[in-house]
Amino acid sequence: MKPWALVLGASSGFGGAVSLELAKHGYNIFGIHLDRAVTVPDVKSLIRKIEHTKQHAVFFNINAADAIKRNEVLDEITERLKGHEKGSVKVLVHSLAFGTLKPFIAKSQTNCISQAQMEMTLDVMANSLVYWTQGLIFRNLLSEGGRIFTLTSAGSHSVIPSYGAVSAAKAALESHTRQLAYELAPMKVTANSIMAGVTDTPALQKIPGAKNMIDATKLKNPQGRLTQPEDVAKAILMLCSEEASWISGNLIGVDGAEDIINFTGEKVAHHIK
Repeated sequence: MKPWALVLGASSGFGGAVSLELAKHGYNIFGIHLDRAVTVPDVKSLIRKIEHTKQHAVFFNINAADAIKRNEVLDEITERLKGHEKGSVKVLVHSLAFGTLKPFIAKSQTNCISQAQMEMTLDVMANSLVYWTQGLIFRNLLSEGGRIFTLTSAGSHSVIPSYGAVSAAKAALESHTRQLAYELAPMKVTANSIMAGVTDTPALQKIPGAKNMIDATKLKNPQGRLTQPEDVAKAILMLCSEEASWISGNLIGVDGAEDIINFTGEKVAHHIK
């Protein structure tokens, strides 16, 4: 039986690219996404692309952080896989990007982040990983030798205006990933955080000053371009291989060496002598 991948945040950006790349290489896709009517046509287009690869695509338009909806979806997945061998879900990808972009401190209370907004951001973008993983384990859905990937960014260890809550969520997500790598090791399940470079996704466009970030990255990145969602998807596919079974608990950069560069400004030409 062909393996399944469960992708949280599957409809666009990294999640969409990973879903399609895995489908091209034999994975059926369970996709979790939250889209309004205006973007539903894009989701349907992605599903058609996945089905064109001859793989199954089963998508659920829900709030991934809603405990009731999460359990309903996991129960439905269990029902759909009834009769198949246990551990049919080989890959779990966490690519949820929904949080509050507000400063911690402002002159008025309405202009800075609230407790509810902070807790929501951490819950959606970090803690939900733990709850979805638990749900898979409790139902014997996660395959022995499976893979868990979480999408993080350099914002987990650097400061971006109004990004504080998301930065905290990314740092927590990396911590949760390491813990899962340890606790799931007896199942030979690996867990790694993928730190993508600056990528022009719908999530990036919501960050204040996104255009400046894009322009600066093109100067900073030694390869002179932004990271593409497909770069990340190909890296995840590579890490799904049996040859990568000993790579676990790591923060893996997929950014063309962008994060190690500590200067911005006029791009310096490379001369090979």
